[in-house]
Amino acid sequence: MTDTDRLDELTVDLDLAHVFHSWSAQGGGRTPFVLAGGLGTRVWDHSGTTFLDFSSQLVNLNIGHQHPAVVRAIVEQAGLLATVAPATANLTRGQAASRIVARAPDGFHKVFFTNGGADANENAIRLARLHTGRDKILSTYRSYHGNTGAAIVATGDWRRVPNEFARGHAHFFGPYLYRSDFWATTPEQECERALRHLERVIQSEGPSGIAAVLLETIPGTAGVLLPPPGYLPGVRALCDRYGILLILDEVMAGFGRTGSWLALDLYDVVPDLITFAKGVNSGYVPAGGVIIPDSIANDFDTTVFPGGLTYSGHPLAMAAIVATLDAMEAEGIVDNAARIGRDVLAPGLAELAERHPIIGEVRGVGVFWALELVADRATREPVGAGVMAKIKAGLLARGLLPFIAENRIHVVPPCVVTDAEAAEALAIYDEVLSLP
Repeated sequence: MTDTDRLDELTVDLDLAHVFHSWSAQGGGRTPFVLAGGLGTRVWDHSGTTFLDFSSQLVNLNIGHQHPAVVRAIVEQAGLLATVAPATANLTRGQAASRIVARAPDGFHKVFFTNGGADANENAIRLARLHTGRDKILSTYRSYHGNTGAAIVATGDWRRVPNEFARGHAHFFGPYLYRSDFWATTPEQECERALRHLERVIQSEGPSGIAAVLLETIPGTAGVLLPPPGYLPGVRALCDRYGILLILDEVMAGFGRTGSWLALDLYDVVPDLITFAKGVNSGYVPAGGVIIPDSIANDFDTTVFPGGLTYSGHPLAMAAIVATLDAMEAEGIVDNAARIGRDVLAPGLAELAERHPIIGEVRGVGVFWALELVADRATREPVGAGVMAKIKAGLLARGLLPFIAENRIHVVPPCVVTDAEAAEALAIYDEVLSLP
């Protein structure tokens, strides 16, 4: 056994002995997946086994691994001031905030920084409740908003169920034409009926008690569910009709993932609050936040905002944000994500669907795609966990690190992915989906 092999073995031993993992059973013969380094779209273990990262880790590594400008900015900031209390003024924090609001709609001039996406949504919910004087938050069943008190209860998927300790939440069904809950057969029908359903939920829950509707602009973990034309403007109109705020969760979809700076740029909608994390600095140092319009920020000119975090606006995270957003602009990274999606992934994944009956639907935009896998195209029965496990193993064996969720392969490379790397991944998907 080589020294590098021993490092992989030591990593596994230490992980099994001491690390308690999220969303996981801790025993049962689990074999940890070891990563020791990365560069661009590739990662490797200590022994040098390399993988093409088409997971972007947790769909957050928009600028790719070890971007030199971002690493350099973190190092320089660490040498200058490694940490500072959030109540102080810090130049790097102000620069990060100014770059973020420059990408937001008109009228958004303030950023409340958090440590990630969950507490961004947590504080957006708090702001909505304080601003409206109302309590209830509506969100969809097909959603993930984070694993803190209110954020996990706002989440709609199975992870909500063992964690329902927060009050004031209700759920509704959003649009998902491939598995329509509204017996729709066209995007127009799905949009109209989903909006009618939402209005009935609003009416049934009591509009005067609803503070906000919280939506992922494009639900990500739930399946990259692009809203049909007219849906988000329709939700905006319903919120206006009933005096409800609209919070758009851009944690996964924001900062380049969709080939636009924010996913909401693709739709004719302006929310009341915007949450972000992940791609804003590719997770190099944990960061998130809420982008706040003047109409809500002004509430706290003379009233104390009752919230805060010790590491809010941490200078290392702020330096990473500044460097990330500057590099993305200078290097045309957002435009690259749009082009790769339009010219490479869209036709390439459609071609895979033509050849492989297991692919029920392809959907996505930019570098944000999903292949929904089915046992039968006519019935749309999802493939089982055993099939997905086999597919995941096949992809890893061929050097591709996938993002697998339920019966879907999420095709979510970094925004810096090249044509050649996308073609390499498409060939691997093709080979694995061809297996008996």
